[in-house]
Amino acid sequence: MKTIYIVRHAKSSWEYDGIDDSDRPLKKRGIKDAHIMANAMKKQIKRPDVFMSSSANRALHTGVIFCNTFNYPLSNLKVSKSLYSFSDGYLIKTVKALDDAYNSAIIFSHDHGISTFVNKYGNQLIDHVPTCGIIGIKLNIKHWKNLSKGKTILVDFPKNHKVYK
Repeated sequence: MKTIYIVRHAKSSWEYDGIDDSDRPLKKRGIKDAHIMANAMKKQIKRPDVFMSSSANRALHTGVIFCNTFNYPLSNLKVSKSLYSFSDGYLIKTVKALDDAYNSAIIFSHDHGISTFVNKYGNQLIDHVPTCGIIGIKLNIKHWKNLSKGKTILVDFPKNHKVYK
């Protein structure tokens, strides 16, 4: 059995003109949401074996917050440019390439690829994964390369944890 947790990066800022999309930072709300969601997740699951992130600033910052919350060494956070994609193709390739020594993994990436991925491999229809949304899928496989449909075991969004004002 393998378990994959997919986290969409937290809310990012559009206020900076002239910067590349991959350099957009998190908004204050995004930082707050990432802390809320990381702490909520820590109460529900044990620490995943490996943490991976898109190289985009907003995904990486979200991943760093989760690493700190789970006491996962930042030096072990795997950063991949290929996860800076908005289709599920690179997400699928990344998961299939995971080392079989890992029984669980958490990946910080982007939508629309995330929504497509979790609907393809989970058994619960999710219309849209919002920023800092977390989806966990239990996979009945021994090898990541055999990625196939599994069971959705965790669906959690920031709106479940706070009141927006």
